[in-house]
Order: sequence, then structure tokens, then C-alpha cells
Amino acid sequence: MISGKAKVCGLMACPVEHSLSPLMHNFFAGEMGIDLAYVPFLVKSENLKEAVLGAYALNLTGVNVTVPHKQAVIPLLAGIDEAAEAVGAVNTLVRVEGGFWGYNTDAPGLKRAVKEAGVQVRGRDCLLIGAGGAAKAAAFMLGDEGAASVTVLNRSADRAWQLSEEMNRHFGRTFMTGMALADYEKLPARRWLAVQTTSVGMYPHGDEAPVEDRAFYRTIDIGVDVIYTPARTRFMALVEEAGGRAVGGLDMLLYQGIQAFELWNPEGKVPPEIVDKARVMMRRELER
Repeated sequence: MISGKAKVCGLMACPVEHSLSPLMHNFFAGEMGIDLAYVPFLVKSENLKEAVLGAYALNLTGVNVTVPHKQAVIPLLAGIDEAAEAVGAVNTLVRVEGGFWGYNTDAPGLKRAVKEAGVQVRGRDCLLIGAGGAAKAAAFMLGDEGAASVTVLNRSADRAWQLSEEMNRHFGRTFMTGMALADYEKLPARRWLAVQTTSVGMYPHGDEAPVEDRAFYRTIDIGVDVIYTPARTRFMALVEEAGGRAVGGLDMLLYQGIQAFELWNPEGKVPPEIVDKARVMMRRELER
């Protein structure tokens, strides 16, 4: 039951109707007996400043922000964490004295997802497919977890190099390089840990993959796709057909939400049995 002492959290986005965040956060609150309500807020870009000020004035505990606000919200905040600074995007706000502190939970969400899947990043040679917002979060995670090397493959080689240089500066070591996706045949012969961050293969284009050449997938022993619709992408299918192991994007979605929920409720971690129940619930929702 929601009482007069309830914490109130929500999501600012435009559009907002498609989001699974209200379902997920209210499920966690109900299962853990936490007096919290999470609601969607349709916020247009021109109203973002007023929305953030209003959220603070209304005593909201925390807010998620997503498209198109993940960069625009940063100047409106009291400060941001290291991941948000490196990635250049915020998706979670936590109430502090005088305003909100901004976090990026995509990178730690991906970190928890790969760890739960038993994937070891430290010391690995990695491929990062894509150079957009999701790629930045993945690049930060790979660098933070101690990847030996990361090769960014992107349609635009310039963007791949730009992301590489940003991360090399941030971590103070030269471990990331960039190249055009079309030049994948020039990759050195290694067994790669590959993270796929583009939108290629996302519903309703589930029959597509960023690379179609099956020889490419024989170089990948673990392939992680951040896409969660469909649950098994063509990228994942090609990795598995070539003898590798594939990890889907649903757990990244789940764990980035858990990171936010735990920032708003630091008194308790979401237990594994509730995580499992939430995964089943979200998979069922996505399959509707």
C-alpha cells in the first residue's frame, strides 16, 4: 500500500508510453515491501528545465531520464558521477541537498549483466560494434573492467577513432583503437569478446545483423548484444551457430534499472530471487 510517506520516483521522456520502467520499479517496490510509487512523465525538450525544478520542488526521491534528455539534463544538475562524465549522458537522478545528482547506470548495468553471465572482461581482447550512446557506456565498462584491448568497429571510422581517443584519455592508457566496420576482415586473428551496441537487428528488423559474414563470427567466443527485442537477435544466433556463446540485452536493461532502484533505496539490495522473477515478468511483457 502507498502511504503519505511514500517515496515518489518517475521517468522523464518523450515519448514515454513504451517504457518498461514503471512496471519494473513498481514490481521491485511491491516485492520488497518498499513504500514507493514510480510514474511516467511525458516531458518535451523545451520543458525539461521546469520539469527538473518541479521534480525537486515536489520532493521526488529520484528520476530516470531517457531520450531526448540524457545529455540536455546535465547542466541542470548539482553534479554527475564518473560514468556519466565519461559517457557524456545521464539516465538516473538522485535527490541531494539543493538539487539532483546525475548517474549513468547503463555502464554498471552492463557490467552486472556480463558478470552474472560469468563473462570475464579483464585481460580480454574485445570488439565494440558501434560508436553511439550505448557504445560509450560499453566502452567505459570495458575500460573500467580492465580489458586488454578494445577495437571499435563503426560504419564511420572517424567516430570509432573519436570514441577510442576519448576513452584512452579518460583512463590514461592506450588500449582502444577504431576502424571502419567494413574493414572487419583486417582484424588480427584472435578470439574476441564482442559487444554489439548498434540498433541493427532490433525489432521489427530481427533478420538483420551488423555483419553477415559467418567467418567473422568464428572469431568471436563470446558475443554480447545490448538489444533486448527480440530476445535472441540475429547477431546472437550467428555467434552461437559459429560455436560461440551469446548473451542478450534483457539483463542489461534489468540491471541498469536495479542500479537506479538501489540508488534511491540504499537501505537494501534487490535480492536474486526477485531479480529472477522480474526477468521472467519482463520477458513475458516483451513477448506480447
